[in-house]
Amino acid sequence: MIQSLYIRNYVLIDELEMHFSAGFTTITGETGAGKSILMGALSLILGQRAEPMVLKLKDAKCIVEGTFLPGEEVRRVFERNDLDFEPVAILRREIAPGGKSRAFVNDTPVTLPLMREIGNHLVDIHSQHQNLQLNDHLYQLEVTDHLAGTVKELKDYREAYSRYQDVCLELERIRSRTAKLQEDLEYMQFQHNELSAAHLKEGEMEVLESDLQLAEHAEEIRSALFHTATLFNEEGTGILDQLKELLDHLQKISKYYTPAGELASRTGSAYIELKDIAAELGEQAEKSDIEPGKLEALQERVDLLFSLMQKHRVREVGELIGLRDQLHEKIEEITISDDRVGELEKERAGVLEIMEKLSGTLHSKREVASIELQEIVESQLRQLGIPNARFTVSIHRKEGYDTHGSDEIRFLFSANKQVPMEEISKVASGGEVSRLMLCIKSLVSDRKGMPTLIFDEIDAGVSGEIADKVGGIMNRLARGRQVMAITHLPQVASIGEDHFIVYKEDTDQATFTRIRKLAPEERIREIARMLSGEEVTDAALSNARVLLRV
Repeated sequence: MIQSLYIRNYVLIDELEMHFSAGFTTITGETGAGKSILMGALSLILGQRAEPMVLKLKDAKCIVEGTFLPGEEVRRVFERNDLDFEPVAILRREIAPGGKSRAFVNDTPVTLPLMREIGNHLVDIHSQHQNLQLNDHLYQLEVTDHLAGTVKELKDYREAYSRYQDVCLELERIRSRTAKLQEDLEYMQFQHNELSAAHLKEGEMEVLESDLQLAEHAEEIRSALFHTATLFNEEGTGILDQLKELLDHLQKISKYYTPAGELASRTGSAYIELKDIAAELGEQAEKSDIEPGKLEALQERVDLLFSLMQKHRVREVGELIGLRDQLHEKIEEITISDDRVGELEKERAGVLEIMEKLSGTLHSKREVASIELQEIVESQLRQLGIPNARFTVSIHRKEGYDTHGSDEIRFLFSANKQVPMEEISKVASGGEVSRLMLCIKSLVSDRKGMPTLIFDEIDAGVSGEIADKVGGIMNRLARGRQVMAITHLPQVASIGEDHFIVYKEDTDQATFTRIRKLAPEERIREIARMLSGEEVTDAALSNARVLLRV
């Protein structure tokens, strides 16, 4: 429950502090006094977004702080988010003049979504415009699920549904890509076969060009080698014979001419080297013959590689090899994709079977809850002055699935005999919608265990005896929890254990919104004002005492 609320520099509020008790509290005031401002400030510490325009003084900070007694649900939120849980939870929002907003829980900075999550377990504010939720089919489904207690089933179903969507998306992605590849498969296969048949080797072109150059000049090379070998070895006039003769002469005179010995040694070395060269020239000359057809074969291979490089617009054989490997991967991908599609289709069928089973369980639990909801709402509506009220929850299983299962839920209503039940938006008046919402809200709140409920003029459109009934339901809800009602009905206002009044105060400088708790005599006069208007009559005062039982 909320123990206190402090507000500073918010719209028409300069500064105020309120303290609340458990049980049923009513808040009244003239139209425009600032009751909606009060709820707006409270909503800030429940995680709603703030606008810079809420600052009363544009150069000062706005602060809203609430003190709460948290329950076990809040404890679990604290533990999940590594917050220290304490018996009292203090939620604070600060809005700087520039519009920057900060949120704190027990003086620890938190994100706005976390503050909203905590606030969702502390206070439930229901305003008149939220009656429109009754026409929202998703809200109708959530109410039914809440009464049906489908938390676990919905969690399991949504996990399966999420997996189902993932599998379907993966299937679509693979099929789309495979279909695109399939269009080019025949051509890719042809290109791959052509490149594979070429038996490409890295660096092959350089070797081929060198071999081709040798083959094209083979006769010239062979002739040069044989002629050179002849110059070395021709008998009598060959280089080696002449060098041998030179060596003999030097050796003869070396006995008595010392320098000739060194020259003979050097000449001998040159003779040995040249003799080796002559022998190698002979061998190379013998080998210089090329095999028949080799030149043509080399030329054909070079032409093939050049043709492939030109066709695929690349400059090197290595790039052709890379292209061949890419084509191989794409062709393999199509084959692998076919296998993967089969696996995914099998998985999808399995997940679909799980979804069907879980959605069936959800449907059964919703049907049971719908009967209970129908009986309780009809009973309460009769107490609230709609004796011929009929209410039902129409549940229909649709084709396909969504995040909530396979059910379509519609709340149908009729307030009069022989008038067919229709959707609420088509047949219910404003007062009937308010009473319907109060019945459903009271039922959901009982099951939810919300510690604090705030009804912001939910009783609009009702009066007289029905107002007493509405107040009675709110008072019953206050057993074991805190309930606050902002109301214009004196019958409702008189039931509250505590009564606050919101009013405006004008000064020479500005207008301010104030709120204070009424003393017993003040309360009598406020109820009388609500009965008779600004001019409080004796009769109104007398009726106020009757309502307040004083």
